[in-house]
Amino acid sequence: MELDEAVKNNPHLGIYLQKFQEQTGVIPSLIPQLSRDIDNKNINIIYPVGDPLFIHLYGTQKIGIKYYVIEPELTQNEQEKYQELLGIILRRTPEELAADTSDKLREHFNKLLDKVTIIGRPTKSKEKVSLKEDEFKKIKYFIDRNMVSHGIIEPLVRDPYLEDIHCIGKHNIFVVHKVLGMLETNIHFSTDEEIDDWMRVMSERIGRPVSDFRPIADGALPDGSRINIIYSREISRRGSSFTLRKFAAIPTSVTQLIKWGSISAEIGAYLWLCLENGMNVFVSGETASGKTTALNSIMPFVHSKGKVYSVEDTAEVTSPQAVWQQMITRETGPKNSQVDMFTLLKLALRSRPTYVIVGEIRGVEGSVAFQAMQAGNSVMATFHASSVKKLIQRLTGDPIRVPVTFIDNLHVVMILQAVYRQGVFLRRCVSVEEIEGYMEESKGVITRAVFQWDPLNDTYSFRGLNNSYILENLIAHKLGYADKKKIYVELELRAKVLRKMVELNITDYYKAKDIIWSFERGGVEGLPFSI
Repeated sequence: MELDEAVKNNPHLGIYLQKFQEQTGVIPSLIPQLSRDIDNKNINIIYPVGDPLFIHLYGTQKIGIKYYVIEPELTQNEQEKYQELLGIILRRTPEELAADTSDKLREHFNKLLDKVTIIGRPTKSKEKVSLKEDEFKKIKYFIDRNMVSHGIIEPLVRDPYLEDIHCIGKHNIFVVHKVLGMLETNIHFSTDEEIDDWMRVMSERIGRPVSDFRPIADGALPDGSRINIIYSREISRRGSSFTLRKFAAIPTSVTQLIKWGSISAEIGAYLWLCLENGMNVFVSGETASGKTTALNSIMPFVHSKGKVYSVEDTAEVTSPQAVWQQMITRETGPKNSQVDMFTLLKLALRSRPTYVIVGEIRGVEGSVAFQAMQAGNSVMATFHASSVKKLIQRLTGDPIRVPVTFIDNLHVVMILQAVYRQGVFLRRCVSVEEIEGYMEESKGVITRAVFQWDPLNDTYSFRGLNNSYILENLIAHKLGYADKKKIYVELELRAKVLRKMVELNITDYYKAKDIIWSFERGGVEGLPFSI
């Protein structure tokens, strides 16, 4: 999209650019999409996030980069017409069929708006409002934004380059940008009442209404985004607050992670062998380290004909397998109708799944997960710990209390970390560790780092080459290798497949999945390319 064309179709963009040029003397560049390779030392770019919305990133690494939302603005006269139309529409809404989805609600409001507006000529009807064409477009946007979508934060929700949206009180809305990290935005709630009203609407959408009596709510919005609400000045001294973690409709592929440098092709190949052969794998790290993203990316490594059961508080895991049972806890309602992760996990084990995926192990369900491993079930999970040592401490301590002698049922741990390297926000798998087991002599669990990230050079070393306990003693043995060292030849073959996919820019999740499953069925001959 050219800048002149964008301004022609969106007059509010032209007004914004004129004001910006008067203040700074420069004009931003319009780009269709962002790249992780953009120069963030001196940035001045605009990108679209769906008409009529644009995002402007402006600033330098030294003084800070600001995130500006560009959207239409209503004049005082247009604001009065908006309120008048909204009143008419809401009065007539009970006459119409109730809408149970956002799309139906949007269709309902659009039909009513068409009925109660007259374009380009005056009207004497008290149930109709005369509008100019540009006024109609703006008012239609704001009715949809405020009544159907996410209100004031709708531009942020539409931005595909955002991960989290944070609001602390009425004047502080920040975002976590996938390329640039934490940024301050130019949007805010005007009053405490406005943010409280917004939170009541959002909490009702997740089925957990907030109030002074029940000020905390956590759940998933209809689009899958996860929202946590704190509705009270008594417990949030700077005002009502929320965090919204955006949901990616299409998961990130393992080849995309390799391209970004989050893992290496060898790590991907190692995990491929582990999951194809039923190893128990935990993806661990601190908050915002990319645990769920990484777990979803490696799900295609599970056998295509496998039966997968996922157990979560909020739906975040995505499985491409046809037989996927997705189970969610129910925390609301009478005590005897609530269903926790412990109950769902026990239920999953009765169905003889290929893999049980636990969204995040926090409590006693961890003990059940290890019992499942002990009984021969394969388990994957995310876990909140920044190292294998801390992971073992949490597993063996309260409230999980897994016996230390059971720890070797867990085979592999990925440790992820969000880091700033040379001013750039990155996510890296800092290590992949194998768990050999508890040694009575040392009174501890023996672990082995098979992959290690070098922060100085941003590279990965394969420390487990010809020295991997899991590859040689478990996987090679299971596959019947007479020479267990040949497992490394198989690993390198799969690494070549992944590197070739990255070279060909095959980073779409489902395209990458199809190739991985083609290899599963036909080996190298099943690939759509030569290696």
